[in-house]
Amino acid sequence: MKKILIVFIANILCFNAWTQQNNSLDNEASDEDLDFEYSNTVDSLLSAFYLQNVDTADYFNENAYMPAAELPDSVYISRLSQIASAVHLPYNDIVRRFIIVYTQKYRDKTEEILSLGDYYFPIFEEILYSYGLPLELKTMAVIESALNPVAVSRMKATGIWQFMFRTAKYYGLNITSFVDERCDPVAACHAAAKYMASMYKIFDDWTLVIASYNCGEGNVKKAIRRAGGKTDFWSIYPYLPRETRGYVPMFIGATYAITYYKEHGLKKAPPVMPVAVDTFMVNKMLHFEQISKIIGIPVAVIRQLNPQYRRDIIPGKEKPYTLILPHTYTNLFIDNETRIYAYNDSVYFNPKVLAAPANYSAHAGGKQIIHTVKKGETVGGIAQKYRVRTNDLKYWNNIGKNNLIRAGQKLVIYRKS
Repeated sequence: MKKILIVFIANILCFNAWTQQNNSLDNEASDEDLDFEYSNTVDSLLSAFYLQNVDTADYFNENAYMPAAELPDSVYISRLSQIASAVHLPYNDIVRRFIIVYTQKYRDKTEEILSLGDYYFPIFEEILYSYGLPLELKTMAVIESALNPVAVSRMKATGIWQFMFRTAKYYGLNITSFVDERCDPVAACHAAAKYMASMYKIFDDWTLVIASYNCGEGNVKKAIRRAGGKTDFWSIYPYLPRETRGYVPMFIGATYAITYYKEHGLKKAPPVMPVAVDTFMVNKMLHFEQISKIIGIPVAVIRQLNPQYRRDIIPGKEKPYTLILPHTYTNLFIDNETRIYAYNDSVYFNPKVLAAPANYSAHAGGKQIIHTVKKGETVGGIAQKYRVRTNDLKYWNNIGKNNLIRAGQKLVIYRKS
């Protein structure tokens, strides 16, 4: 049993089925031809949904096992046709495989995504609406990062919308020693929306926009030329980079699962994000521990809602930055604001402290896990269970020298694949 990349799912499992279904396509391009150089636009964490969780049979075999579909093809076709979508949602053997992946093979992961979606999807929908884009494009964040705002791909694309460093800067995302707005769900979604709006002006087809988000404008144009000028996704499918072939079918499968999860007996996982939040503008230097010590909110909760701050510091003196807190802490923050800013400020913002290398943090990459402490568990035991360093676990959750944790407490853990 081995962990594998989604590249092979899209290329080996799906390509054979697709070509059998579309014998009229010209498939003269060799595998070597299909290894296009990826452009430096937006890298994808396509494997996020799978790489962390896939322990399965030989996926390198084109006849690799996939559970039988729960329902006849006619049901899937009918349901997809009933989704009001500006993005074309066709059905074929490849799409069916991804529907099965989301609704059958990795049900637990889908239920986690559904829970996180309650928090993130309204944010994305509002932003997409403001740009006049289809709201269903929110699903791209699922296949990019599994809704993990601090996800880092093997190509070092970062954040919930997976931007490379240079592309992020081009689209206006701020990256400094203290801030990485690729990890800010709001700022990154604005950047993603700008990219998709510009690609639609070029391709006039949302499936090609989605494909270009993965492999770049240049590779989509190359595929169109190799397909003799045809401009629909399924015509250029054989000429796209391997990873991109699975991208649009995965989008369709995820969209189906998000829409019809109840029909497959899926339930949303227990919520890990607050039901309601408030946003404050910070115009001074502010450390997460200052907030935590005065109003009692765990540092882990502040980090979860403000993942763009790399050192637990909001550098508000350079320009106003946002701070998001659960609504239940709003009045406490307002009533104690002066005390919060003054608490140990000479310690937290000592020039030597600020100049020191940043502590290991979530931004080193990895899958976010929420662990609920059980009676009798210890910090060291939990760290050993998840194969992380004890000091990192303590840092992520603001655990003191006494290693005190209590049953029912939720700990945030970042574990690399």
